[in-house]
Amino acid sequence: MLVFRGTRRAALSAAACAALLLAGGCGSDGDGESGRAEPTRPSQVRLYGTDGNMQNSFKAEFDQQTGLLKGMKGTTPLTPLSEDFKNRLLKKDPKLSDFLYAAESYDAVAISAIAAQLAGSTEPARIAEQIVGVTTGGERCDSIEACLGLARDGTDVAYRGVSLSRGGFTDIGEPSTATYATLHFGSDDQLDNGKTEFLGAGDESKASVKKPPAGKKQTKAVEERSGAPLKLGGLLPRTGDLALAYPPMAAAAALAVDEINAADGVLGKPVVWVDGDDGTDPKVAKATVAKHVEAGVHVIIGAGGSGISRAVLPDVVAAGLVLFSPSNTDAGLSTVDDKGLYFRTAPSDILQGRALADVILRDGPNRIALVARQDSYGEGLQGNVKAELERAGHGSGQVRLFNYEVKPGPDAPPVDFSKGAQEIKQFGADAILVIGYGESARVIEALAAAGVNIQPQQ
Repeated sequence: MLVFRGTRRAALSAAACAALLLAGGCGSDGDGESGRAEPTRPSQVRLYGTDGNMQNSFKAEFDQQTGLLKGMKGTTPLTPLSEDFKNRLLKKDPKLSDFLYAAESYDAVAISAIAAQLAGSTEPARIAEQIVGVTTGGERCDSIEACLGLARDGTDVAYRGVSLSRGGFTDIGEPSTATYATLHFGSDDQLDNGKTEFLGAGDESKASVKKPPAGKKQTKAVEERSGAPLKLGGLLPRTGDLALAYPPMAAAAALAVDEINAADGVLGKPVVWVDGDDGTDPKVAKATVAKHVEAGVHVIIGAGGSGISRAVLPDVVAAGLVLFSPSNTDAGLSTVDDKGLYFRTAPSDILQGRALADVILRDGPNRIALVARQDSYGEGLQGNVKAELERAGHGSGQVRLFNYEVKPGPDAPPVDFSKGAQEIKQFGADAILVIGYGESARVIEALAAAGVNIQPQQ
């Protein structure tokens, strides 16, 4: 059964709060203290993951070994989804095995369309002026059809869709609240839905109170001046290390476009979707953005990874377009210079850092290894988790940071974490958090090959 744990974090265990903290890293020698005895090898090493790998599709990333995921647990931004929504997604893609970032993708498309309708224009700057206001103040509406109907009359709305079920956006265009799921892999290397818990995070009082420009009532004159049809360009990870997250995101975006157009479209015309791949690779993503600019796209939905959005944002801003990501979580993106053109429905990793720290500390670990890919997502979330451990009262000595390099492109060499795995073994970690995408399977395989005793959790 599913359990909703509310908005307050679970109390940290006394054993967890007694642990000590050390910020080390790959290549560091010993424990950072001269004469320190060799750590006792833990009889059980617990494995934890994040939104980039806590998915059913992660199993397919392993070359040969099976059973390594049994008992692995972690967090991901995930709202309890209704059976109706999941069934609508499955009609778009019957092969879906996960729903990660589906709600956020659906809402990013929906909010973009409602904002354009209220703006009475497809000009990106006018759409951007409305996006935050679509989620705050105004008359509450819970569906695309209802919100578009109100917007056509020029009525300010407060969209409460699938992922935005509580608070609206902050002034900078990201969720003020979020819901996280604590997920567990079962004995078949698939997620055990019976163990899923939901945890609320964030603060509704942080939602923006600024009034957006007054909505324009739809008339023939407005339609003629609007520049419709609204064109949305996809910048989702169809290929690359984050491709395991693509199917639910693509299905949700397609579902939202279909439902917008079934509700008479935007400004009198059907919305147009222009597909595009970010490749989990800045070069691929930049090429896709250039094609979208040439095609006259107004809003780009993506990118998948935070580092990819960082890479393309200057190009998007230079072109005067809106970039709206359903899955960027890098906290640093909250302060990026975006000229008011960047938005996201995914919550900041400041919130996920707290949720992850809680999950790990509940098990009372002695030594914790935080392993992350070297990019703004991996290192950013790694730093947030470390900060939460420190906030829990930890000193130095028990937590160490490890990172691995990921080179983009289909011909890039695979991740080699053999040295890091040996260092983690010597460190004597009894809890290992792996922050990455599909490539993090190589990290887990390296840990097993090094003799790290990864054991199923109860």
